[in-house]
Amino acid sequence: MDPDLTLVIGALIGVFSLPSIVSAFAERRAPKIAFLTLMIGGGLIYWAVSQNPDKYSILGFPDLLIEVIARFIG
Repeated sequence: MDPDLTLVIGALIGVFSLPSIVSAFAERRAPKIAFLTLMIGGGLIYWAVSQNPDKYSILGFPDLLIEVIARFIG
């Protein structure tokens, strides 16, 4: 799998798990599945960065996101 795509998917999974974690804490229940999805997203990000450690940065993530979306849409 392409490391760029893996990084973007991992980041999206991580971002989408955050509302689930907050919701679980607000309802006073254990956020088991939410933490599992957060760990999966973190694992995907870790794998992508370990494949190309010099390529990725926080400031370059928006450009990478647009590049990956453009590559797979068009």
